[in-house]
Amino acid sequence: MPLSGSFGALLLRGLLAGLIAGLLAGVVGNFVGEPKVDAAIALEEAAAAAPEHAHDPGTGHTHGDTAHAHGDEAVVSRPWQKFGQFLADALAGMAFGAIVATAAHYARRFTALPGHRLVLGLAVAGWVAVVAVPFFKYPANPPAVGDPETIDERTLLWLAAVLLGLAAVAVGVSIRKTLRPRPESLGLVAGTAGFVLVTTLGYILLPGVDEVGTDFPASLLWEFRAASLAVSTTLWVGLGLAFAALTEWSARAGTRVPGAAATAGRSG
Repeated sequence: MPLSGSFGALLLRGLLAGLIAGLLAGVVGNFVGEPKVDAAIALEEAAAAAPEHAHDPGTGHTHGDTAHAHGDEAVVSRPWQKFGQFLADALAGMAFGAIVATAAHYARRFTALPGHRLVLGLAVAGWVAVVAVPFFKYPANPPAVGDPETIDERTLLWLAAVLLGLAAVAVGVSIRKTLRPRPESLGLVAGTAGFVLVTTLGYILLPGVDEVGTDFPASLLWEFRAASLAVSTTLWVGLGLAFAALTEWSARAGTRVPGAAATAGRSG
């Protein structure tokens, strides 16, 4: 059954699905990602403490340019940071849910796909554009990695990668829709090729960023990145599945109510 319901109903479903997905992502982040963050913070603190406790051979005093590091404290404690992760993931999930609901509201005019398949497909497209394409160009880095002075530049590059992902997905979908009268396999192959081509060109044009020090453990770096990808994937998979389930349940409830009313009218 095609996607039905008002925009407001779709928006409420999207927000609820996003909230569920965000909380699931928070749970995954707490058990999978936070231990890697703690390990990276421990390395950062150890690196900051080492020069502080290094004594000048002639005087026995610590070097003045690093002694301040010991007194630095985090503005927000780690327990509150971990709690904030749940809040941030929940808000992000609701925001993405609202975006998927809005996209579904307009996309249903151009497709006969069942409602649950439409929202699930949009969630998959969102994951590819917002998570996969940026991740493989600019993967997440743990604390102690990256120059604080380049954070604005790196943020803009990540946003450019997100726009690249959106453009690549749009090109792939457009090619497949253009070739729809042709065999389905041809449209799928051509759409995938268009997506890969746009992504590849974007990867070539966007500058690379590599600020990982040679002394940072490679295993911890990749474990952190894998955990980051797992959290983002959980959010989008949870959003797609929850939104699809809510859409299907709503459609079934909508078909039962009119049938019951008709039966009651005939019996009267």
